[in-house]
Amino acid sequence: MSQGPYTYTVWTPAAPPPTLHRTSRTELTHILIAYAVLTFDLVIILSGHGLIQGGSAALFAPVSLIFVALAAGAALTGFIAHEMAHKVVARRLGYWAEFRMWPVGLVLSVLTSVGGFLFAAPGATMVDGMDPRDTRGWGRTGIAGPVSNLLFAGAFYGASLVTYSLGPLVYGSLLFLGLINLVFATFNLLPFGLLDGAKVFRWGVGIWIATFVVAAVGLGVTYMAFYWYGTPFLAW
Repeated sequence: MSQGPYTYTVWTPAAPPPTLHRTSRTELTHILIAYAVLTFDLVIILSGHGLIQGGSAALFAPVSLIFVALAAGAALTGFIAHEMAHKVVARRLGYWAEFRMWPVGLVLSVLTSVGGFLFAAPGATMVDGMDPRDTRGWGRTGIAGPVSNLLFAGAFYGASLVTYSLGPLVYGSLLFLGLINLVFATFNLLPFGLLDGAKVFRWGVGIWIATFVVAAVGLGVTYMAFYWYGTPFLAW
């Protein structure tokens, strides 16, 4: 299986690493860089400071701490936790797994966010030693990331219902975090290429259908709640 710069997926590196250490200094560095860059991207998108939205002056305008907190939370739960879920499952199955950033993808994410939209390809979890024919192993490793997103999304949506009386700043922020996680989950469950969905689909079509339906329906409901109704109570 060849190595490639894919986003939100798992692949086998060309040369097997010598140890099965849990977290190397290299991995920690890559995680922190990818996290910082993705947080920056989301701040630009959330604040509308891109060139298309506000022109060159917008790039240097002050940014609300709320946007920074939301961007950091979205990047942490939507992306970092997703990739670490892949790693945890792969390690429990007995394989080496570490996150590696994709420098080209990081540069593209910054350029697109400044332009007013986001193409995020910060990096991915790399797994070595797993037989390409082990559909169950790859499926379990692949589904771990989207499932972590679904758990976070459910928690955020539930919290938005509980905190509704505190006002739109609170429940709206929670809805946004849930929405980001559902976007990550749904996208990664598409059954194409080296995305997580392709691995889950090969493992079990029924499992893939159930997971994808939950993610897609959740995304639709949360999208309507955030953009259409403006409240987690859709009947209102």
